[in-house]
Amino acid sequence: MRTVLNVIWLVFSGFWLFLAYMAAGLLLCITIIGIPFGVAAFRIGVYALWPFGYTTVERRDAGAPSCVGNVLWLVLAGWWLALGHIVTGIALCLTLIGIPLGIANFKLISVSLLPLGRDIVRTDEPFAVR
Repeated sequence: MRTVLNVIWLVFSGFWLFLAYMAAGLLLCITIIGIPFGVAAFRIGVYALWPFGYTTVERRDAGAPSCVGNVLWLVLAGWWLALGHIVTGIALCLTLIGIPLGIANFKLISVSLLPLGRDIVRTDEPFAVR
């Protein structure tokens, strides 16, 4: 079932989200200060490409730099990305077939708001030690 939902997601919104996050990641990697944010955008982009069967978990070794980075990300980009995911998720939930896709969009809100200090793992092993 995950594969079917991922293919539908890929066709309707996943590919475009992936391209947008990749473009944002490339722009962010232009400066040395923006490289961690660019890497986070690349990670979110891959997650947005194929979201069913994956989830996010907090990293235990994330410290103060990721907290400061998340505050910067939230102010500069996270709020707008989350707002876009909310609007898209509501629009997808208007149809019966789009409800799982809208829920996947809502799932992307938390990682688009605060991406640093989080790992993307398979849903069958969210507590596995990496």
